[in-house]
Amino acid sequence: MGDRLDALWRDEWGRLLALLVAQYRRLDLAEDGLADAFEAAARTWPRDGAPTNAAAWLLTAARRRVLDRLRAETTAVRARPMLAVEASLQQEAQHVMTEIDEEVRDERLRLVLLCTNPALPPESAAALALRLVLGVSTADIARLFLVSTPTLAARLTRARKRLAGVRFEVPSGPELEERIGLAADVAYLAFTAAYAPASGDDVHRPELAEDALRLARVIREVAPPNAELDALVALALLQHSRRDARVDADGELVLLADQDRTRWHRGEIDEAVELLTPLTSAPPAPYLLQALVAAEHAIAPSAADTAWTRICRHYAELEQVTGSPVVRLNRAVAVAEADGPLAGLRLLDGLALPGHRLPGVRAELLLRAGQHDAARAAFDLALTICDNEPERRHLRRRRDELPQQA
Repeated sequence: MGDRLDALWRDEWGRLLALLVAQYRRLDLAEDGLADAFEAAARTWPRDGAPTNAAAWLLTAARRRVLDRLRAETTAVRARPMLAVEASLQQEAQHVMTEIDEEVRDERLRLVLLCTNPALPPESAAALALRLVLGVSTADIARLFLVSTPTLAARLTRARKRLAGVRFEVPSGPELEERIGLAADVAYLAFTAAYAPASGDDVHRPELAEDALRLARVIREVAPPNAELDALVALALLQHSRRDARVDADGELVLLADQDRTRWHRGEIDEAVELLTPLTSAPPAPYLLQALVAAEHAIAPSAADTAWTRICRHYAELEQVTGSPVVRLNRAVAVAEADGPLAGLRLLDGLALPGHRLPGVRAELLLRAGQHDAARAAFDLALTICDNEPERRHLRRRRDELPQQA
């Protein structure tokens, strides 16, 4: 029964919550009512058996709890700010009382676009989307973004307040394209936070990356056809496919070149390549170019067979499209593999980036170039500003492998 409820939580939470928000126009009531409905199901279904239409049972139970709360708040509720909801959507939500009808259109897209409203900072939008669209717990989202649970709860509360009065609708034309792009960026932010934690004790957080990947899938599923959303899902699949090989038995970081490729999830790689194949002639775009880089690594039989020249070309295009210093850093690593460490170091000249990764990369390239004193100084700088413990240990090991100073 637990597996059945978990699957319903994953598959139906966003749809049910969107219907409740459409009908009652309050996020707090909708969330609490739905959470209570799942709790009631966990208590009663093992004893009484699951209903034939489990999603409809949950929706009905949630509505009962919302109505109970509204009766208890008859005076206070009049002063509460509510979401602005189209009348047709309210009628639609009210009619779906006994079953979840596939003809209820766009409800999850409305919820995604509500969470990714431009009024919210990107991290708040990402946290709210994970909470509302997927039902990820506040504690898990806090862990993803490396903040305390009370801090994340306060951030979610502020985000909900900022959305009071916002229209719960699907815009059209350029505005829809812009908002879908923002939603994709939110999913990417959440995925990156899981796979590149800047601090803490984890090399990565695969269970939370799974939630971010689900968010990207939902956005792609509910949005109009969009090549960058296809590329985003492919990129996340390719990165996620290496999760079991990223750490060794002791929990230590394993670099890409040293990973056991038999532990990569080939089914996810195949799905990603299938998504990318129709996009090879598409115009250059950020997620597509990143996915093409990841695919080059995924399809190479070994690290020695990696097509670094093609990867360099993709990174050069990506830097031209984005102007990102992070892309320049990654491009320098690829160029060093293709043309030698000095070529990579030249790309780092004048580059400024916060955090430990720039001095860490510079240290590695200086080490390969035989400039041991400069490499030691760069490793020391990276160690002073690195807050991720596995990466600190890796940097320290690499520094300690340098020849002793005379």
